[in-house]
Amino acid sequence: MAVETDPARDCPLCPRLVAFRLAHRQAEPSWHNAPVASFGDPRARLLIVGLAPGLRGANRTGRPFTGDHAGELLYGTLLRFGFAKGEFRADPADGLELVGTRVTNAVRCVPPENKPTPTEIRICNRFLVAQFAEPTGLRAVVGLGRIAHDAVLVALGMTRSRFAFAHGAAHDLGRLRLFDSYHCSRYNTNTGVLTPAMFEAVFARVKDFLG
Repeated sequence: MAVETDPARDCPLCPRLVAFRLAHRQAEPSWHNAPVASFGDPRARLLIVGLAPGLRGANRTGRPFTGDHAGELLYGTLLRFGFAKGEFRADPADGLELVGTRVTNAVRCVPPENKPTPTEIRICNRFLVAQFAEPTGLRAVVGLGRIAHDAVLVALGMTRSRFAFAHGAAHDLGRLRLFDSYHCSRYNTNTGVLTPAMFEAVFARVKDFLG
């Protein structure tokens, strides 16, 4: 039986994550509190892979990178480079559309303290594998952070030691090219690990590659 590209609302695969999201369903019944599906164009040429939903971001709103600081930088950059159109208002009903682009996460459920375990990352990788197996025109992938970078390599059956993560690096993976960026988290931008200019430079290279 084929694996879907997105887990079901009550996906049972990771007991710790199931318990965490059920606790938040009781505490915050109006929130999404479920695995967060990929967002964007199913025939995308560009796939962006993040770490996991933020507790008060995508776990609350149900759309990747929506409702927290990381989304402001990500979607603002996608709008600037033509990978999105409309207006981003950190609300799934804002009408934002992605253009030839899809956004997902290595782990689809919110993890405690934003730290999925290696086992949870491995278990959830099946959905990324299914995403890559879809018959699309995918040509480029942006991995936001080392965990996303590694998850992409694992999903494609690549040896991680051959492709070291480094911000601004690009790796040819057969039919795909993987572009690395530090994650656009508030922590990284507040500490200067990642600046908007550094982030935009990655997407400028992606745009040049895709033509």
